[in-house]
Amino acid sequence: MGKHLKPLADRVVVKPVEQAEKTSGGIFLPETAKDESQEGVIVAVGPGRTLDDGKLVPISVKVGEHVLYAKYGGSKIKVDGSEVLIIAEKDVLAIVSDAPVAVGVN
Repeated sequence: MGKHLKPLADRVVVKPVEQAEKTSGGIFLPETAKDESQEGVIVAVGPGRTLDDGKLVPISVKVGEHVLYAKYGGSKIKVDGSEVLIIAEKDVLAIVSDAPVAVGVN
């Protein structure tokens, strides 16, 4: 990106990941049949949320991480011809990785 966005407070900038052009069965999907992506890559993060007592709570996601985000969260904007979303950290639902996650029962 030629322009650089620096989100404020607990906001992050996410670049949506493009949806596949065809299904696993080989059927090509027209633009109208594709769902909007809810997966993207973090491209910028704000400093964090400031508590009432003045303490700063840093953001828990980092630039470059793959994330899932809330479907209707944030604001879409175009920067240098690319569409990005500015969303609140609370709208980031999960970090996507290839590492296995241990699920335990308490």
